[in-house]
Amino acid sequence: QVQLVESGGGLVQPGGSLRLSCAASGSIANIYAMTWYRQAPGKQRELVASAIRGGSITNYDGSVEGRFIISRDNAENTVDLAMRSLNPDDTGVYYCNAAPEWDEYIRRTGYWGQGTQVTVSS
Repeated sequence: QVQLVESGGGLVQPGGSLRLSCAASGSIANIYAMTWYRQAPGKQRELVASAIRGGSITNYDGSVEGRFIISRDNAENTVDLAMRSLNPDDTGVYYCNAAPEWDEYIRRTGYWGQGTQVTVSS
C-alpha cells in the first residue's frame, strides 16, 4: 500500500511557474510508473507526465512538452512536476499516481493522491 500526498498547487498568473510535489509513504523504487494527471472542470482526467522506473524514461502530453518537467527521486520517494509558462488551459486538479505494474499504468489504476488545485488566471 502506498499513500500519496500532493502539494504545491495554488493560483498563478498566466506565464507564471509552479512546482508540484508528490510524497509517497513507502518506497517507490519498484513502482513501474509515477505519473501526474490533471482534471479540468467538466473534463476527463488526462495524463500530464510520467516517469518510468528510475525516471530516465519520461512521457509528456503534447500540450505540456517543453514547459513541464517531471522528476522522480526513488531515494526520497518523491516525484515533482516543474511547470512554467502556465496558461489558463493548465487549470485543474493535479493528481499523483503510482502504478506498480505496466498494466496498472495502462489501465490508470494503482494508487492515487487526493489532488492539488492549480488555477492559472489573471
